[in-house]
Amino acid sequence: MNIFDQIGDSVPVLGVDVGGTAIKAVLVDEAGTVLETRSRPTPGRGPSVVPEVLDVVGQLAEELPSDQVGVAVPGIVDERRGIGVFSENLGWRDVPFADLLSDRLGRPVAFTHDVRAGALAENQLGGGRGARTMLFIPIGTGIASALVTDGHVHDADGYAGELGHVDVGHGEPCLCGGTGCLEAVASAAAIARRYTTLTGREIRGAVEVARRVEAGEPEAVTVWEDAVEGLVTALAWTASVLAPEVVVVGGGLSGANRLLLEPLARGLSARLKFQREPRLVRATLGGLAGCRGAALAAITRHRVAQ
Repeated sequence: MNIFDQIGDSVPVLGVDVGGTAIKAVLVDEAGTVLETRSRPTPGRGPSVVPEVLDVVGQLAEELPSDQVGVAVPGIVDERRGIGVFSENLGWRDVPFADLLSDRLGRPVAFTHDVRAGALAENQLGGGRGARTMLFIPIGTGIASALVTDGHVHDADGYAGELGHVDVGHGEPCLCGGTGCLEAVASAAAIARRYTTLTGREIRGAVEVARRVEAGEPEAVTVWEDAVEGLVTALAWTASVLAPEVVVVGGGLSGANRLLLEPLARGLSARLKFQREPRLVRATLGGLAGCRGAALAAITRHRVAQ
């Protein structure tokens, strides 16, 4: 049963995704269809901007009224306690978001993590629809992941899913302080940075590197192949331990589509011997996956409270 079948008469539902550059919101109906969308710039970073973030969420809730509200934020998120433990990009620690949001909006709020919310949405409505076991891996400025099993996302008190910080063996330093991290070679930011370091040419992101790969430029091909190899290593490890049926690839780099998914599939086929080989698909919900997943979290909270 689709989770939206559980809404009953209480519709529509509001989902909000707090990102590093924008705070997005969607209003969805009982079928999960997006009725309206809104977006506001994220006020800034650091603990001092948390009240402003709450105000923006409040404004969006006034524009898109609903009795059921879900809010997703990035970083380490302890959903059980309702706390944003740590966000490197937004610079906060130990923020009691669930309580603050409920006070600001005057109603209970489902509080969740952006990538886990996106994973649930892709599993219920997107590229991984129908899969019992699905790994979601958005590849953008960083790399994260989330595992969905029988409609439930594994969170481990907020610490699960840091696939971007497993050592895939390349030896380069990562911003986290480690070395060899997947994120340091295969994120969109890393691909652009490594290309510029190799060639001395500034470019407008990893998408431009992808275009140069298609044109056969050797330096671009080298950087791209390093990224793919890192992803193959991480996904082969994941397939061996978790055996997902489907891997849904999202984020900005998923726009490369066949240029990314085809060599990934070949690399996994060559690496895996007896393990289940996951089907690789592109995410379909785009930048609204986190919002729509936050709406799902609100529906689940409403169901449990009844």
